[in-house]
Amino acid sequence: MPARLVVLVSGTGSTLQALLDAAADPSYGAIVAAVGADREGIDGLPRAERAGVPTFVCRLGDHVDRAAWDLALAAECARFRPDLVVSAGFMKLAGPAFLHRFGGRFVNSHPALLPSFPGVHGPRDALAHGAKVSGCTLFLVDDGVDTGPIVAQRAVDVLDDDDERSLHDRIKVAERSMLVDVVGRMMREGYRVNGRRVTIP
Repeated sequence: MPARLVVLVSGTGSTLQALLDAAADPSYGAIVAAVGADREGIDGLPRAERAGVPTFVCRLGDHVDRAAWDLALAAECARFRPDLVVSAGFMKLAGPAFLHRFGGRFVNSHPALLPSFPGVHGPRDALAHGAKVSGCTLFLVDDGVDTGPIVAQRAVDVLDDDDERSLHDRIKVAERSMLVDVVGRMMREGYRVNGRRVTIP
């Protein structure tokens, strides 16, 4: 049986679409079992619906506090029995309840070579620092901000005439490709976590 992915989105869903396209091939080894969002009206939801994938929305404002939202998000994801939860541009931080349920099975990507330049401005910070190489990182989410064990990285050269947008656009291409490729390998081949080291046999 193929592995089951729940994909969380907050925006256009371009990475989600890449996952949907890859998962349409049985050799990928995983299917997108559901797509969740933190708000209505985003392009990612109709992408899933066109592919026949169930969707759900879990809005922070519909819950009494962030802890209640975190519990609800974990429960929604659990309904679809995921082997892996994938953040594909999901703009909310998971809390303790979610991580208790899906710790070690929740991946996210970041547009920098962690541990350098964590946070929301990775490409801008790399440029400001004068970095000659940037890139992207796929990691297992923990209770920090971009601090979890690193699964994979791809390098992207910083060009002399780069601005934040041009660098970020090139990183996004590498990030999307890395996420789709590595998530497929994790599900087909398995993976092991030993402290901060993640290996795919």
